[in-house]
Amino acid sequence: MNFIKNPKEILVQFSRWISDLDRRLLLLILLPILLFIYVSLLSINANTTRKSFSNFGPFKSIFKNYSPISHDDDVQNKTQPEPKKGPRIAVCLVGGARRFELTGPSIVKRILKVYNNSDLFLHSPLDSNTYKFTLLKKAPRIAAVKIFRPQLIPETESQLRVLTSQNSPNGIQGLLQYFNLVEGCLTMIQSYQEKNNFTYDWIIRTRVDGYWSKRLAPDNFIPGQYVVPPGSSYGGLNDRFGVGDVNSSIVALSRLSMVPELDSAGFTQLNSETAFKAQLTTRKVPYVTKPLPFCIVTDRQYDFPPARFGVPVAALSSPGALSGAKCRPCTPVCTGSCVGPIMSRLDKGWSWTEWANNTVQLCDAHDKWENGWEKIFDRVAGKKLAAVRKEVWSLKIEQCINDFEKLRNRTASWETPPVAEICGLGLKSK
Repeated sequence: MNFIKNPKEILVQFSRWISDLDRRLLLLILLPILLFIYVSLLSINANTTRKSFSNFGPFKSIFKNYSPISHDDDVQNKTQPEPKKGPRIAVCLVGGARRFELTGPSIVKRILKVYNNSDLFLHSPLDSNTYKFTLLKKAPRIAAVKIFRPQLIPETESQLRVLTSQNSPNGIQGLLQYFNLVEGCLTMIQSYQEKNNFTYDWIIRTRVDGYWSKRLAPDNFIPGQYVVPPGSSYGGLNDRFGVGDVNSSIVALSRLSMVPELDSAGFTQLNSETAFKAQLTTRKVPYVTKPLPFCIVTDRQYDFPPARFGVPVAALSSPGALSGAKCRPCTPVCTGSCVGPIMSRLDKGWSWTEWANNTVQLCDAHDKWENGWEKIFDRVAGKKLAAVRKEVWSLKIEQCINDFEKLRNRTASWETPPVAEICGLGLKSK
C-alpha cells in the first residue's frame, strides 16, 4: 500500500490536521468570551444613562420613557439617537407678536424642542407684527394656529363687579381681551383632543413675549400641583406662566368663564393676578411656586429707581431665574451691591422678584430702548438666536407668504386671515 511506503508524508498530513484543529478550538473558546465582554459593556452604559436621569427624583416616574433632546442648549450631539416618547404635552402660546423675533426662538429651542412629544397651540390677535410668526416653521410639531381680528368684548355686570380697571393699561377691556386669549387657547386644545380621541398629560401655558434663558426642566411637572413662578404677583399669583395636568389646567385657563363663579363667591375688584389666584382657590386646585428661567420682554417705560409699588425692569443678561419679571436688552445701570437696596424697598406681594446672590441686574427703563440694543441682545442670546432675529428683520413679503404656506401645511387646524394680508400688514413698506 502507498501510505505504508511513505511514512514521512503521513506525518506531514497529520501535523497539518492537528494545527487546523487547534485553530478551531481557539475560536470556540474566544467567541463566548468576546460576546460576554460586549454584553457587559452594553449593560454598564445603560445603567449609567438610567442613573443620570434618576437625579430628577420623584419626576422620573412621570418621564420614565423620556429624556430631553439635549442637556446643553447650545451643543447638539448629531449622533444622539431619537429620544423616546414621553408624556403628551400641549403648549399653549398666547399674545401679540410684538418682539417675537427675540422671544420666539427661545421658546422653540428651550420648550418645544426639549419635549419631543409636545404640540403647539398658538392663539394671537392680528397686528402689524403677526408676520413674525413665520419663525414657528422651526417648531417640531404644530397642532393648531388661530390668528383673529380683535373685537371689543361686551362687558357684563358680573365682570364689572369682579374685575378692576386699576393698573390695567386698557382697563377692564384689556383684562377681558387677555382672558379671552388664554381661554380661547384652552378651547383649541379641548377641540383637538376630542377630534383625535386622546387626552394630554400636561398643558403648558406661556406668553409670546417671554424670553427663555434656559430650558424648561422636567422637575416643573408635579403631579397634583399647578406650577406658577414666584414674584410679580400683584396681590395674587404670577399668571405669566403655568403648567399642570389637564384638570388643574382647565381651571387655571378658564379666565373668562369663571368670572360669574367668582362673582357668586363674593369676589370684587380683582386684577388679573388676584383673579387667577381666586380661580385656583375657589376650585381647590393646589399650586406651588417655582423659579423659572424666563422674563417678559417689554417696550413699556417705568420709573427708575422703582418705588415701593413700582416695576423693576431686569437686564436680559441677568444670570438668575427672573420668573417672568419685566426685562429688556440693556446696559445694566445697577448690579451687585447696588441691587439690594433698590429691590428690598419693593412690596414683596406686588412687583417684587427674587434678586439675592447677584441674580438680577437692573435697567433704567424710564426711556425707550437704548441705541445699540441689538448688539446687546445678540451677545446675550448667542449666535443661533441672533441669526433668527436678523432673518426675520430681512424678511420680504414673498418669502413671508411662502413660509406661512409651509407652516399651514404642517398644522392640523388653521384659522387665520389670508396669509398675504398677514405679511402685507407688517412688511408692506419693505
